Amino acid sequence: MKPLLFVIIALLSVNIAANAKGDGASDSYTTATFAGGCFWCMEPPYDKLKGVISTTSGYMGGHVIKPTYQQVSRGSTGHAEVVQVIYDPAVISYEKLLQTFWHNIDPTDARGQFCDKGNQYRTEIFYHNAEQRDLARQSKTELLGNKSFNGDIVTPISAAPRFFPAEGYHQDYYQKNPLRYKYYRYSCGRDNRLEQLWGEQAAH
Repeated sequence: MKPLLFVIIALLSVNIAANAKGDGASDSYTTATFAGGCFWCMEPPYDKLKGVISTTSGYMGGHVIKPTYQQVSRGSTGHAEVVQVIYDPAVISYEKLLQTFWHNIDPTDARGQFCDKGNQYRTEIFYHNAEQRDLARQSKTELLGNKSFNGDIVTPISAAPRFFPAEGYHQDYYQKNPLRYKYYRYSCGRDNRLEQLWGEQAAH
């Protein structure tokens, strides 16, 4: 009985510690959500940033509860592929996240992103509070006044509805399947278009 009792106590201690850590994180971290086409390609630029705690691929902005990838990819649910970013605002600002977003998308394309076409691959900024809304609108206005490329900025700014995490095999796809990811990204022409739009500012 003593070994079993020891195991139970150890598990309870780990659980208490994990809960305490989680509660602290929820108090100090903030959520941001961006739709930038294929969510595989939107995780890496955020994962590189100091102050970003985690990135999760998922779906947002549709009318179906708990949509599957197959449903979303058909374009019938209204959802966009998104990346949800948990970050520490004491280390990184929302303005920096916005800058990273713009420099990783084609904001002039209303039909989708790069080789992926359809409403599910649209660009969109989903704000979680009034401050994010105002900062997003400000960044879009500044981009309109300072852009060096032709075309309208068609990216909408919307209140964030419910977020649905994508299936497990989509999470950290670029790390789990690096060769397939690089081939997809290259064949989709993403980096070439980003260089055309943003030049040295392209963040990928």
